[in-house]
Amino acid sequence: MMKRIGVYICHCGTNIASTVDCESLVLFSKSLPGVKIARDYRYLCSDPGQELIKKDITDFSLEGVVIAACSPRMHETTFRYLLKAAGLNPYCLNMANIREQCSWVHQDKNEATEKANRLLQAAVARVLRQKALEGKKVEMKPSILVVGAGIAGIQAALTIASEGTKVVLVERAPFIGGHMAQLDKTFPTLDCASCIFTPKTVEVARNKNIELHVCSEVVEVKGYVGNFNVSIKKYPTYVDPFRCTGCGECIEACVLKKGVASEFEERMVNRKAIYIAFPQAVPLKAVIDPQACLFLSRGKCKKSCMEACKAQAINFEQKEELIEKEVGAIILATGYDLFDPHLLPQFGFGVYENVLTNLQFERLLSPSGPTRGEILLKDGTTPKAIAFLHCIGSRDENANTYCSRVCCMVSMKQAHLAKEKTGSEVFEFYIDINAFGKGYQEFYKRVREEGIFFIRGKGSEVFKREGRLVVAAEDTLLGTPIEIPVDMVVLGAGLSARRDAEKVAQVFGINQSPDRFFMEAHPKLRPVATSVDGIFLAGCCQGPKDIPDTVAQASAAAAEALSLVTRGEIEVEPITSWIDPELCSGCKLCVEICPTSAIQFIEAKRISSVNEALCKGCGACAAICPSKAARQNHFTQDQVLAEVEELAE
Repeated sequence: MMKRIGVYICHCGTNIASTVDCESLVLFSKSLPGVKIARDYRYLCSDPGQELIKKDITDFSLEGVVIAACSPRMHETTFRYLLKAAGLNPYCLNMANIREQCSWVHQDKNEATEKANRLLQAAVARVLRQKALEGKKVEMKPSILVVGAGIAGIQAALTIASEGTKVVLVERAPFIGGHMAQLDKTFPTLDCASCIFTPKTVEVARNKNIELHVCSEVVEVKGYVGNFNVSIKKYPTYVDPFRCTGCGECIEACVLKKGVASEFEERMVNRKAIYIAFPQAVPLKAVIDPQACLFLSRGKCKKSCMEACKAQAINFEQKEELIEKEVGAIILATGYDLFDPHLLPQFGFGVYENVLTNLQFERLLSPSGPTRGEILLKDGTTPKAIAFLHCIGSRDENANTYCSRVCCMVSMKQAHLAKEKTGSEVFEFYIDINAFGKGYQEFYKRVREEGIFFIRGKGSEVFKREGRLVVAAEDTLLGTPIEIPVDMVVLGAGLSARRDAEKVAQVFGINQSPDRFFMEAHPKLRPVATSVDGIFLAGCCQGPKDIPDTVAQASAAAAEALSLVTRGEIEVEPITSWIDPELCSGCKLCVEICPTSAIQFIEAKRISSVNEALCKGCGACAAICPSKAARQNHFTQDQVLAEVEELAE
């Protein structure tokens, strides 16, 4: 058991010191068993604060350190590095959280100080029993997996590939580009979206360091940071990509006359069973939809597409493939789904013909869209009045309570383009305008000066009267209900987590926040990392964001992943579980409960064994083991009970 302990109390400015008596804590600490030195300081995480601790470790030959400060999530790593630099094992540290657990939740100074004393007493009791631990080094695989090839995935892949590192890029759609490929122009500069992203998609296709898999998804991930084993399911397209020239003759020959709704065109027009999503698609290869194809679904077609293909690229014998890859790190850039306005029937989406989502309106604006860039009603005429409704599915207790961030700017951009192209009356129904980015407020001012009517009040209902659509709302500035007749309504649908977000999170073993988006390790200090070492987030899979923020986060994720795989090897944290073979009864409870599949049952010996590289140190096995055979380094029964006993006194 350690005997020479140093205790350090942080004021955290006034965050802690305003509610907790730090000088009293120092006096109390000096009375605890094993404490050799106790001090308080304004900011222990600062350079002078760290130098103070480092000097004491040397001068007093300290064998353990207790820091009473903020949450270990915030600065435990900082102080571990400090101990290591001072020549002390970094796992001889314990932190007492007297900020979040005392000063921030109590107003009475005496009670907060008494609680801080208890936490400090427990932390000292625990650190007396802590042992030095050494991490293990594992070899890094020199490639990176990027999942999702929207603008985030493309940016991450190109950043990594530019450094000479191999990238495996997986996309579930037949083309890359994601939602950005559907856009006409980008705010606030009104640049052509295609002009921005098309060169990048072409660069992905020709980059020798990028291995692209479209019509594919990751179905299983095993292993650990530096050594992930990934299973990729590649779905058949029934077209040989090496032979297909993208000429489109097979599409013309397809006998499916009515076609099926085009996903890329937001179901506003139909496509054939064999199709190329849009003219600038990368890869520019035809694919066959097996559910729409008359031959594959019913066996009735005469294979007219095969007859028309001069390159002999059609292959109805193509099968599903399972591709295995080994990578050192993973970047998730799986994007978002647009909120489904069918869930809010009061807005008439799917009931009235000229009620559109913002993404459908985007396709009307696009020169490659169903109307070749003309804003037209279903009857082919130009609308004389258009209403844009903000916050559909966002900031709504009946849908998503969060703000989707980009919808205000999207609606204002579309309102500007609608006014420019049609000269119609344009109405913006809003709650608040979120113009948060560079140049966004200026764009908002510009749009207001163009004669677009801004009505502060969320549209409550869309209905039809005398052949026209009517938007009902309350003007909160005037304090009166209003009804405005228009010809077209554009719903500013928010950004939602993908429908399969839970499935993806389960495959990769990461967490989700309450809004279903993937959760970052720390919102400020580790915004692109996840709870799983070596897996990073980029773009809207982590939360709603605009294109600049998406690209910035993708570059950051690429940099984090590169910093790992280029090391050659990495040290794995030693806070892992192990199983005492003498006590193991072979009940397999630990195998069943382990969330990372780190525990395997050895049939020959009838005992369980832990793969320390896979183990994340959650402690579930140690908690469930009936024979106390499962143990956890750094959280032994002796250490935890000592802490609990001090708190229970």
